[in-house]
Amino acid sequence: MSVNNISFILHKPQLSENIGACARGMKNFNFNKLIVIDPKPIFPNDKILATSVGAKNIINKAKNFENLEKPLKNIDIVIATSARFRNKNIKHIQLEDLKKINYKKKIAFLFGSEASGLSNYEISYANYTLQIPTNTEFKSLNLSHSLIIIAQYVSSIINSKVSSFKKSNKVKSASKKEIVAMANLCIKKLEEINFFKSKEKKPIMLENLRNIFYRMELSAKETRILSGVFASLVKKRSLTK
Repeated sequence: MSVNNISFILHKPQLSENIGACARGMKNFNFNKLIVIDPKPIFPNDKILATSVGAKNIINKAKNFENLEKPLKNIDIVIATSARFRNKNIKHIQLEDLKKINYKKKIAFLFGSEASGLSNYEISYANYTLQIPTNTEFKSLNLSHSLIIIAQYVSSIINSKVSSFKKSNKVKSASKKEIVAMANLCIKKLEEINFFKSKEKKPIMLENLRNIFYRMELSAKETRILSGVFASLVKKRSLTK
């Protein structure tokens, strides 16, 4: 297990102070991989660097992307934080459940913007949603506070060297990149056969498809098989017309 396998993703952060405080909190617990998605302020800027105090190196090394898909390609497990329980077929976990995560894999913790959190569309990229236990009458946490709570908890798990579930060394888990490619192939083939007939329903259908694919613990071989199935089904359909 290594802290280098852990990334913290800030999705559309709005305040420079929070971005800097997140970097500072990461460094407090020896994490160093920060990813920023479409930040509202210019990134980096002087206020971010000033608020990060001794964690300027994390800000300077941070990666900035326009959307979620590209940075998630090299991630194995995505854990999205949310104060709200989502009425979705996705695994909802608590802090103590983080002990069951295999930290030999590449893990990303996804945080939403200060104003609106994460939408169901963004949640659809995750394997799990995580709720931090708080006062039921006042659940809202500051972005950097949420990150610090999780960083401290994960750090204690890694340092305690908790053993993970065992799996055959011959089975190679599919990377997020492979799963994204498979999902995109499926969507492309469905579009070719005009599966998404209703434009109004298409966004929620895509969201549900991603929910299915991204929470499945597929092997690399299984991902390749499914990709072949999706490609073959469309070919079969075109031949029978």
